[in-house]
Amino acid sequence: MIAMNETLRLKIRNLPPSPGVYLFKNKSGRIVYIGKAKNLRNRVRTYFQSPQQHTAKTSRLVAAIDDVDLMHTDSEIEALILEANLVKEHKPRYNVNLKDDKHFPYIKVTLDEPFPRVMIVRRLARDGARYFGPYTNAKGMRKTVNFLCRLFKIRSCNLTIPHPNGKLQKVCLDYHIGRCGGPCEDLQSENEYRELVDSVILFLSGRGEVLIEKLRRKMERLSRRMDFEQAAEVRDQVAALESVRQKQKVDAGKIIDQDIVGFAREGRETVAVVLQIREGILIGRQDFRLSSEADMPDAEVLAEFVEQYYNHQPNLPQEVFFPAELPDLNLIARWLSQLRGKRVKVFTPQKGEKSKLVDLAATNARLLLDELLIQKKGYRERIAGSVQVLKEDLHLPRSPRSIVCVDISNTGPTDAVGSLVYFVNGRPKKSEYRRFRIREIRGQDDFAMMRQVVGRYFFRLKEEKRMPPDLLMVDGGKGQLSSVMTELRSLGFDEQAVIGLAKKFEEIYSPGRSEPLSLPKSSPGLRLLKIVRDEAHRFAVEYNRKVRAKRTITSSLDKLEGIGPKRREILLKHFGSVKKIKAATLMELQEVRGIPKNVALKIYRSNR
Repeated sequence: MIAMNETLRLKIRNLPPSPGVYLFKNKSGRIVYIGKAKNLRNRVRTYFQSPQQHTAKTSRLVAAIDDVDLMHTDSEIEALILEANLVKEHKPRYNVNLKDDKHFPYIKVTLDEPFPRVMIVRRLARDGARYFGPYTNAKGMRKTVNFLCRLFKIRSCNLTIPHPNGKLQKVCLDYHIGRCGGPCEDLQSENEYRELVDSVILFLSGRGEVLIEKLRRKMERLSRRMDFEQAAEVRDQVAALESVRQKQKVDAGKIIDQDIVGFAREGRETVAVVLQIREGILIGRQDFRLSSEADMPDAEVLAEFVEQYYNHQPNLPQEVFFPAELPDLNLIARWLSQLRGKRVKVFTPQKGEKSKLVDLAATNARLLLDELLIQKKGYRERIAGSVQVLKEDLHLPRSPRSIVCVDISNTGPTDAVGSLVYFVNGRPKKSEYRRFRIREIRGQDDFAMMRQVVGRYFFRLKEEKRMPPDLLMVDGGKGQLSSVMTELRSLGFDEQAVIGLAKKFEEIYSPGRSEPLSLPKSSPGLRLLKIVRDEAHRFAVEYNRKVRAKRTITSSLDKLEGIGPKRREILLKHFGSVKKIKAATLMELQEVRGIPKNVALKIYRSNR
């Protein structure tokens, strides 16, 4: 037994065998840890028995305990909910701390008034409204709200409609520009407006497919009634929603609601990510910073995050995927099912499509954690130190103070691009970043594309008589490395240090080695290589998207009669995108300086 004061010893001796929550306090009365238990007597006593089996974190916790308070509950699930609420309120030192969660915004749809509003709020309340969130990407959330309010003409005013005295109120500018149906002046019935609000709720709930089908049926009814103007408006709503869904689509395997949880840790810092998939559509990514003791087990950190996150999540999915086995997996499944009112399945996938989704969430978490650590004081010095570690791990002739990494982004038969990022002493030097359009290579020949990008870069170095980097890294395995080596030799760079880093198992391929090198996951050298590789991938994907967007814009406008390069530039500068040009009214098109009225009419008709 561990030494303890007489009051604490008496409490430990008389613990009840019931479910509940225990709160450990230090000598100053501050709560240092909060935990839940199915049996308080058995759980709490384990802290004070067999100290040789404790982790370093548990040993420090026990040494700080001077008192314990108990809160009884009727069930283990109630204990779990109470624990999550108390941790959020008190933020004890030895619990996982979900930072700043109270500031994340929600979308609120007021349902206690005849003409509901869609609002952005910071706190949940029991007021009969529907809440969606929390959203960690406030900018993206605001874009979603603006998109939905414009599409379904949801009012943006704070007026009480109908007026308490029965008076009609004048419509505002939103009505005149087609962004509101004018319920304040009785130009729109309550039923018509409620139907639009229901559409917003369906979309925010991840029921986009149901919503689109509902709108299509409405469009057909309007067409049969010869109400072609209203039918065209519904058609435009369907087109806008389908466009958004197409951008969000992922290969989820099933058309059901899923949450994919991923996390990455380093020291006390942890980043958790939740990918929200609804009906097979990725509708959002929530990411959170956590703080925990460095030696706290991953499963314990993950379990505490899950409890805190889902305790304030108003919309639950049918399935939740976790990256690691949780100690109370069955309890969490029962709790989530109780919150949802229907069964929630929980998985820890090891292979197949589900495992790929968990890997995707983990990759997102790792990138966010790297960004966080790069910003933290002292991390840059540790990264610079890992340069020397790389020299030893890779048996290089000199420290790789300058590292260049090349990646290819090739999502189809066209628009293939390459990226090159440059790091000095473990830090990105963006003035040396380079982008490449792949030339004269048909199909998806990654080896030839990699060879072309490396060849063009090193040819330029040779022409300008500049020093090559200390280390060249390519994103890939043996094939990519072999093709790059052939190109380097042809240019006279026989002594260039070069490696390939394969994504699947983070294996390092080097010239002259038949087997790949596998560094420990904790290796600072491997961590640096992954940061460089991931930055090259980000840079390549970003450029590929720009190239594809530019081609799409150009080809879409070229199809419009009467539009040449000059008028295309005028329209894009005025509206900002092809989508907005196609959505513009005839009056808006005719008001564009430099576009004749007859051309504006042709553009308008071609989009209808």
